[in-house]
Amino acid sequence: MDEFFERLKQRKLVQWALAYIAAAFALIQVIDIVAQHFGWPEYTMRLVIIGLALGFFVTLVLAWYHGERGAQRVTGTELSILALLLAIGGVLLWRITPTSGAADARVSTATSAPAAAADAKSIAVLPFENLSEDKSNAYFAGGMQDEILTRLAGIHDLKVISRTSTEQYASRPPNLKIVAEQLGVATLLEGSVQKADGKVRINLQLIDARNDTHLWAHNYDRDLKDVFAVQSDVAEKVADALKAQLLPAETARIANVPTKKPEAYDLFLKAEFFTNQVDATSAKDPADAVRKAADLYASAIAADPDFALAYSRLSYLRAYAYWRGTDPSPQALEDAQAAATHALTLQPDLPEAHLAMGYVHYWGHRDYAAALTEFATARASLPNNSSVIAAMAFVHRRQGDLVGAIAELEQAAALDPRDTKVPRDLADTLGYVRRYAEAETVNDRALALDPDDVESLLNRVSVMQMRGDMEGADRAMAAIPADYDPQGSVSFARFNLALAMRNPNAALTALAKTPAWLPDGENNVLVPAALLRGRALAMKGEAAPARAAFLEAQRVLEQSLRELGDQAGAQSNLAIVYAGLGQKDAALKAARRATELIPVSKDALDGTFYLARLAKIEAQVGEIESALAHIRQLLTAPAGYEVSAASLRTDPTWDPLRADPRLQKLISDAEAAQADIES
Repeated sequence: MDEFFERLKQRKLVQWALAYIAAAFALIQVIDIVAQHFGWPEYTMRLVIIGLALGFFVTLVLAWYHGERGAQRVTGTELSILALLLAIGGVLLWRITPTSGAADARVSTATSAPAAAADAKSIAVLPFENLSEDKSNAYFAGGMQDEILTRLAGIHDLKVISRTSTEQYASRPPNLKIVAEQLGVATLLEGSVQKADGKVRINLQLIDARNDTHLWAHNYDRDLKDVFAVQSDVAEKVADALKAQLLPAETARIANVPTKKPEAYDLFLKAEFFTNQVDATSAKDPADAVRKAADLYASAIAADPDFALAYSRLSYLRAYAYWRGTDPSPQALEDAQAAATHALTLQPDLPEAHLAMGYVHYWGHRDYAAALTEFATARASLPNNSSVIAAMAFVHRRQGDLVGAIAELEQAAALDPRDTKVPRDLADTLGYVRRYAEAETVNDRALALDPDDVESLLNRVSVMQMRGDMEGADRAMAAIPADYDPQGSVSFARFNLALAMRNPNAALTALAKTPAWLPDGENNVLVPAALLRGRALAMKGEAAPARAAFLEAQRVLEQSLRELGDQAGAQSNLAIVYAGLGQKDAALKAARRATELIPVSKDALDGTFYLARLAKIEAQVGEIESALAHIRQLLTAPAGYEVSAASLRTDPTWDPLRADPRLQKLISDAEAAQADIES
């Protein structure tokens, strides 16, 4: 070996290797710059690196033979070492060269570039950098980004990516080309905002990410009262730079000034900060975020009673709280309707006001036809708003048009490619029609974007449970952080899974630290924790504690009916309580009342939930014929989270029917239908 190392020195092999590596590194830097400016495809750099790697080993071989003593014969040991070096080089090349198919498997859907070239009239507005000395002004920088994006989204001739996708990036990302590819756009708008002493400085630049060229740039130094003029000017300049056609109505909307009171606008932007958290389900305490946002909107309205946009957003927030159970009081709905009505009175053409009124019809009254009319009006003015398109999809789901809803959610995903919510909603919709395999694939897209997204993890649990993969569902549930439990929603899911797995002790453990009421987010129902405890204790065979829990649940549910009126959710929950107490007639009456309040004909999703609840009560109290008839009906409805072939085999709810050959026939037919869906 000493002789071998001496020969390495004589042939200057180390010097050759270092020189080659330095030259190759410099060449890669030069080619990378040229490739970006000329828009060369991504695989160009890969080929260059492969070629240079081959060249490195060729250089080593040549250096060996042409060193100072190159004429000397090479020994067998030396040949073995050379062969080893070349073998190592071959392995390295194999590792860095993707084969057909394998490369696609290694590239996440979250980072792969779109198959087609981005439209030249497509843009994403990146988060604006907050340069204010007071870092609490971050809400203002975010508000500026959002308002400019909204104005751009109203231009029909542009494709504009939603804020929820762009907010995941840095203000000035190092590789604009990759960001643009991930978002599916050709151009990016970067900016910074500095706010102090009643003045604002906004620096903006529009960049063509395909070749890293600046299309437009400008610095604005204005009083706070003039920020709307800045927003309008930016939208017009961007449209002009991208050669986008502006319709007269769009020009008017871009120039709209929502309020002339800077203090009102500042309060509005602070409210939007909390509302965005609620929308993104990122608020640790949704109820607190709703309260803070509502108070700030009210303060903005007090500062400017003619602030139609603030009324619109307040209406949306109040309707959301009513629908989700954060505030299910009739007063919340009345406030939402009054605010939307006043916004439309102040500004009849305001798209956000029509969007808010649409949600009053949807979430407040389940008047889906009226909601669609309002959403369509809003979409005409906000053609690039993914939230409006998704809202229409949600209404179509309720009307039973799940195929149309799937198509609309795919449109929304194109405008919001990096947000987990859209693929999550799409996966949810696929699950309703029992396209479980597709639902898992789409849900995996959401998790590829954010592996810690709890809502997507809960979706995975639900789909696996309905497919009969209880162990997989249990593993997915275990991946959710133990300290994440907004309003007890995760505890509710843990309880349901534990009970489905016939583990009442785990179900009771899930309820150990929950609030008195838990949200069933899928069906927008509040459930008393006492009712859940009663079910788990009954499964354990502890009759006396179970009865005490059911009686407690009965008291709070009957009180809820007195205070909030006749509600399907409360009636359906009471049906479970009455059944647990052995009150057959009362249980059937309450369960049937829930289906009368929200029948399948009125709501294809919640209607099937209440119909399934009725079937489960019927099975429990011995109404076998009716239970089987309702199961048969549910298997042909979009009730994929209520009844499936697998759940009919495993769910303890159906144990009273287990030995009935008619149920076995239904299961066999359902399995055949499921095989057809997944083939």
